[in-house]
Amino acid sequence: MAEGIRVAAADEIDEGTALKVDAEVAGTSDDIAVFHSDNGNYYALDDTCTHEEASLSEGWIEDTEVECPVHSARFCLRTGQALCLPAMVNAKTHRVQARDDGIYLYPGEAPEQVN
Repeated sequence: MAEGIRVAAADEIDEGTALKVDAEVAGTSDDIAVFHSDNGNYYALDDTCTHEEASLSEGWIEDTEVECPVHSARFCLRTGQALCLPAMVNAKTHRVQARDDGIYLYPGEAPEQVN
């Protein structure tokens, strides 16, 4: 998917919040959560917590982690790594890119490595 999917205007996702992209729009089996971290970077993970059927886009974001709103499992936004119990399975990551004209999602593509 060379062009990516424009999911939001450049200023639409405030720092410390997330946007849920419907699976039908993304062309994936799960919705995708696009996070705007406090460090200013954007990250994308499958939206469903790997422990329970909870939406990570509704979780709490701190630095480069998101905490599931149901059982407090935490995931690294950069790698998708499950950081604590009860989650034991990593979340799938996706490439996301901020451009002057918007935020673009590349479902299924590995994310660019940022800090």
